[in-house]
Amino acid sequence: MAGKLIDDDPRLALAHARAARQRAGRIAVVREAAGITAYHAGEWAEALSELRAARRMSGGPGLLAVMADCERGLGRPERAIELGRSEEARALTGDEASELRIVVAGARMDLGQYDQAVVTLQTPDLDESRTGTAAARLFYAYADALVAAGRTKDGVKWFLNAAAADLDGETDAEERVAELTGEDL
Repeated sequence: MAGKLIDDDPRLALAHARAARQRAGRIAVVREAAGITAYHAGEWAEALSELRAARRMSGGPGLLAVMADCERGLGRPERAIELGRSEEARALTGDEASELRIVVAGARMDLGQYDQAVVTLQTPDLDESRTGTAAARLFYAYADALVAAGRTKDGVKWFLNAAAADLDGETDAEERVAELTGEDL
């Protein structure tokens, strides 16, 4: 039920996830679901606790990006950066690695380290020919970091790349281009 409600009513979804945790708290997937639901409800400390428990139970480097984002939500961007530097983070590949880079870049931006945020996102995954939500999110984050670093022209280019890659309309990249250029797409 938590999964069905999470997009429309994260608070009610969290109530369901908490009930599941009370009944089956020793099952890793239940703790993971409770953590992800708490994350969507903005309950950063609870989410972090649940995700840590799930990882202890099941192992592996998954969920690092969500955990790092929880650290940001708790006002601890330095801890998010530490998670991004961990040995477990180095084991991530593909979209999971990109998502963690996005969070770490956001933490850098929280600290006013805009150039480091740009560098954090510079990977082979910044391939303009990629499409899909993961590519659009990476391109968008890169564009945002470029703009924050004072490189607006480059940022506009990457917002356009994000808009082109965003087949499902997950980002507001087109609006950001219009905002930065004063022109509608």
